[in-house]
Amino acid sequence: MSSRAISRRNFLTKSTAAGAAVAGSALAAPAVLAQSPITLKMQSSWPASDVFQEMAAQYVERVEAMSGGRLKIDLLPAGAVVGAFQVQDACHDGTIDAAHTVPVYWYGKNKAASLFGTGPVFGGDANQMIAWLYHGGGQEFYRELTQDILGLNVVGFLSFGMPAQPLGWFKSEITDASQLSGLKYRTVGLAADLFQAMGASVAQLPGGEIVPAMERGVIDGFEFNNPTSDMRFGAQDVAKNYMLSSYHQASESFEYIFNKDKFESLGPDLQAILKYGVEAAHLANFALAMNQYSSDLQKLQTESGVNVKRTPDSVLQAQLEAWDKILPPLMEDPFFAKVVESQKAWCERVVYYSLQNAPDYKLAYQHYFPGKL
Repeated sequence: MSSRAISRRNFLTKSTAAGAAVAGSALAAPAVLAQSPITLKMQSSWPASDVFQEMAAQYVERVEAMSGGRLKIDLLPAGAVVGAFQVQDACHDGTIDAAHTVPVYWYGKNKAASLFGTGPVFGGDANQMIAWLYHGGGQEFYRELTQDILGLNVVGFLSFGMPAQPLGWFKSEITDASQLSGLKYRTVGLAADLFQAMGASVAQLPGGEIVPAMERGVIDGFEFNNPTSDMRFGAQDVAKNYMLSSYHQASESFEYIFNKDKFESLGPDLQAILKYGVEAAHLANFALAMNQYSSDLQKLQTESGVNVKRTPDSVLQAQLEAWDKILPPLMEDPFFAKVVESQKAWCERVVYYSLQNAPDYKLAYQHYFPGKL
């Protein structure tokens, strides 16, 4: 009985302590809940109406949900704080906390930037090149370029393997590479070097400036990215020939940039949410793109009378030859060279597997939808 009494006293003592702990937790809870969420100011390189802004919003939604509302992102369109091409500098100096953009927009600082989205084509598609970033050393090369070589106070992550970008919009259908010679053409990054090697006169413009430039005759043809973005800014109003398929930007990815000091001031869990939220947005962006791009391509054909054609193989071959022409002088830079060699080794192995393994999807499509292509 004595033993039972002692056990009962111990039980009551422990219960009292546990009750006090619970009460303390209950009293502390309102203080935790009362804490204001951390808000990051993120500007994109896209107009508010562009589908890319919707894709950036998909990232924002996922970050806020995964953080339980502790982390919020104030997403702003291009021009809200700085120009579309200036978001990296604004992140570096802390004018904004984060940016949603593409590496090619700052390739003027170092042409190797274009290798993280709009570089030469060794057979890999956009998703295979995203895989290179995650498993082929690409992310570390990106960190080396931004932080070690350029000395930027930023942290960045890349995602969403964009479908190959169309050759673009033209007054007349492009049937031969010679038509590009002398053409005033809009593109960006190493694609500018590529088209210059093919004889074009290149203007590098943000998306919002393309149609006005076409209307004024500043350019004769242009590419931006995809049927949805192109349709929304009115490409179909200034040209009726839309050439799909090209090697000038056969794979590109979004870039999520954060001011390094701001990023490192966050707790490890919030840093992880910002980092891995990029991976979650990758799938969300791809799914949205497949639905929206295909739907809007149909609208361009049926509602706007756009002549949609595939770029001839002869033009694609001329592009590959142009890549061969512009790469040797660029490879004189040791960093540029080691990134390219890494990509080539990756593609030789990964694309070999993919091409050997993948069935002919075109054959299956033509079986069920004869005459569509």
